[in-house]
Amino acid sequence: MPARSDASVKRLTLIACIMGSGIALLDGTVVNVALPTIQRHLGGGLAAQQWVLNGYLLTLGSLILIGGSLGDLFGERRIFALGVGGFGVASLGCALAPSIGALIAARAVQGVAGALLVPSALATIVATFPGGEGGSKSERGAAIGSWTAWGGIATVVGPLAGGELLAVASWRWIFLINIPFVIACVTLILTVIPRAERGARGTRTVDFAGALLGALGLAGPVFALIEQPRLGWSSPGVVAPLIAGVLLLACFALHESRARDPMLPLGLFRRRNFSAGNIETFSMYAGLSIMLFFLVLFLQQIGGYTPLQSGLATLPVTLLMFTLSRRFGALADRFGPRLFMGAGPLVAACGLLLFQRVGIHVAYISEVLPALLVFGLGLAMTVAPLTAAVLAGAEESQAGIAS
Repeated sequence: MPARSDASVKRLTLIACIMGSGIALLDGTVVNVALPTIQRHLGGGLAAQQWVLNGYLLTLGSLILIGGSLGDLFGERRIFALGVGGFGVASLGCALAPSIGALIAARAVQGVAGALLVPSALATIVATFPGGEGGSKSERGAAIGSWTAWGGIATVVGPLAGGELLAVASWRWIFLINIPFVIACVTLILTVIPRAERGARGTRTVDFAGALLGALGLAGPVFALIEQPRLGWSSPGVVAPLIAGVLLLACFALHESRARDPMLPLGLFRRRNFSAGNIETFSMYAGLSIMLFFLVLFLQQIGGYTPLQSGLATLPVTLLMFTLSRRFGALADRFGPRLFMGAGPLVAACGLLLFQRVGIHVAYISEVLPALLVFGLGLAMTVAPLTAAVLAGAEESQAGIAS
């Protein structure tokens, strides 16, 4: 068999990274539309429906730092393959779940696998597309842009594909549909992505204490925020895990500052690009989440849109991300990310201001669409350059934890 060219290896590696992350993103959105059907078949009530979603989010959110760190220690290729394979096994467990409790448990295992595969996918892109001097410099931003764009497509396709599957088959197929993609992705990982050189990871050891403190510290606030709408802020079931989580995170920071091989090297935050990029990432995605939440709610409750119509109304943002993210990533590699990281949020903010024109009688073409187009343009300008800048602020040996 002839050896693959370097360009072919990079292209297939990018496809594997997009496919792996896409499986996790698709599954995270497709489940939403199936919850009423799942309740009819397995029972459990509203609280159980919420935990079908939140069981996944809890383990994903609390373990993602560990997943990134393991990629740096043992190689992103190995952890990526383990995460994708584990996600496939957990998906099969979800599809075969005989009870609502078994489904929630399998969803929690999916979150564990997602915490391994998502950061290792991005770290694999960093390792495959160098950001150094010369011609290779322009490749990483464009690759991250493609990864970002297809991720946006996956979040939109999820609810639409889920609705179609539920119309023609059992809800169990929303999990079984993952299996062929998992097999294809693992095959690509094992046959295309090169193995890390022996000894390339140095003599670092696993920071077990930091991993435990980080996981429990993140799990406490995540659990509290999940349960707060149901129990209220005064409930011990919310206050106790919130306070415990904050205290454990303080202990985590203290431990990491003293550990010989910290899971999260705190020195990363002394790098301006890394710290500023993380703050901007948090701000941009917070704005995106809040905008989409209130827009969909407004269109349904005030504008009289159906759930499907309100979801399709936001499609222009995803289409702009898909069309322009790779281009802006390449431009950021050519001219530097600073311009795009500065101008993009301002353009997105102008889009938010345009929503002030929307009245009770919603005119989509003249009021909603222009605001979405401007906001989507600002988002596309920002995300790929921003991600590349954050990752450039860390050593390649720390790409997993940076991701």
